[in-house]
Amino acid sequence: MTPPPPPSPSADQPTPNPTPTRGTAPTRGATTGAARAAAPAEAPAQAAAPGRGRGRAPAQARGNSRWRAPAGTRSNALPAGAWWIWALGLAVAASRTTNPLLLGLLVGVAGYVVAARRTDAPWARSYTAFVKLGLFVIALRLLFSAVLGSPLPGTHTLFTLPEVPLPAWAQGIRLGGRVTAEQLVFAAYDGAKLAALLICVGAANALASPARLLKSLPAALYEAGVAVVVAMTFAPNMVADVARLRTARRLRGRPTGGVRAILQIGLPVLEGALERSVAVAASMDARGYGRTAQVPPAVRRTTHALTLGGLLGMCAGTYGLLAAEGAAYGLPVLLGGLVLAVAGLRLGGRRSVRTRYRPDRWGVRAWLVAGSGAAVAAAMILAAGTAPDALKPGVVPLVAPTLPLWPAAAVLLGLLPALVAPLPPRSRP
Repeated sequence: MTPPPPPSPSADQPTPNPTPTRGTAPTRGATTGAARAAAPAEAPAQAAAPGRGRGRAPAQARGNSRWRAPAGTRSNALPAGAWWIWALGLAVAASRTTNPLLLGLLVGVAGYVVAARRTDAPWARSYTAFVKLGLFVIALRLLFSAVLGSPLPGTHTLFTLPEVPLPAWAQGIRLGGRVTAEQLVFAAYDGAKLAALLICVGAANALASPARLLKSLPAALYEAGVAVVVAMTFAPNMVADVARLRTARRLRGRPTGGVRAILQIGLPVLEGALERSVAVAASMDARGYGRTAQVPPAVRRTTHALTLGGLLGMCAGTYGLLAAEGAAYGLPVLLGGLVLAVAGLRLGGRRSVRTRYRPDRWGVRAWLVAGSGAAVAAAMILAAGTAPDALKPGVVPLVAPTLPLWPAAAVLLGLLPALVAPLPPRSRP
């Protein structure tokens, strides 16, 4: 049987394009495919052509990225000394005023920088504990003022406590009695100043690594620096241990508040502190802590004399700056003592036989951070001499505090680390 012939193409069915041969023009379908294949090759040439609109975007992005804070790494991390100078500058500014508006502004500046630039390290969690400690100091100062009384005269009586009679040898001390609004406001101002100092120190603890702080100390102060750093890390590590144990008790369904829970948490915290101290002692012994090089006796005596004389000069100069009658000689004596102390520390560094691995480098960003804190302190000291009434509002008569404009603007300079310091690395959730 003969097979049926193939159906002839109708008008409804498309005719396949034949393969073009030499001398014949390609069909429309082949032309379209060739154009599509050549389009990607032409696109990079058009993008790379000079003078186009898109050619300027990468250069502008590179120009803007120079002023942005880079991501924090081990190589560009700020030295711990820069953070401490910044925090101590804020603390000096807080010590010069009792204005609650300026103190609140200083605390807000410190808190914003900590929230923007702290890492996920254990010591970075201690800032909240310092804030709570500051609030406790304010409450305790108010309680002492109400119970022990105040020599500050006042006309606005709030309430009267039962007064306890005291013997004649305890004159000047009062238990109970009349409590006025003036004495409570004065106590609140005084407590707020101390709380601001504690919070500024807490900001330095949350931002600066204790290990990096130890590396930045002079060689002559290495042994004393180790003791200070270990003492400074006690509070952050204790806060981290308490948080860890409270979380563990909460997961087990046990109470985390009350006297019994505090006693049950305190024992593991003390046990962890003891184990940590033993580990620190073993690591210090393995690293040769306490070993010194042999120096001539004359150099050793000269070092002691320079260091002791420099420290005494710095103390006398600081007292002269704080006292009203010693302002003339305070600054020269302070600078002279500082020079002697630096010379003594340089000579004392010869006794140290240790080396530094990857020493911290002070770049432009580190100097900007330290300089912002120093600028805030200098501006507040200048304001205390020119406008003391604005920095220390009176309570007799009782008036509302006002916010001085240019000291407040100077305090805002402390926000510079939130813009120039490297961004901290964040752990993935």
